[in-house]
Amino acid sequence: MNIDKKIIKLIAKTLELKEKDIKPETRLTQDLEIDSLDLVDLVAAFEEEFNIEIADQDIKKLQTVHDIIEYANQHQADA
Repeated sequence: MNIDKKIIKLIAKTLELKEKDIKPETRLTQDLEIDSLDLVDLVAAFEEEFNIEIADQDIKKLQTVHDIIEYANQHQADA
């Protein structure tokens, strides 16, 4: 499974949403209406799934699903 599908699946599972409603251009706060608690849950799920650590200052930069995909790609390469 490629990283895009893995991330979409993880978002859907963590936020109890349908995968078909999540696209790379989907905005986290505006389109998915996630709050700060949901974001903490998502970050924890990503860190565990991809064995990366997301710095607090980087969390604010993750505005769309695409941003998360890019972040995971970059930081997995660093690991």
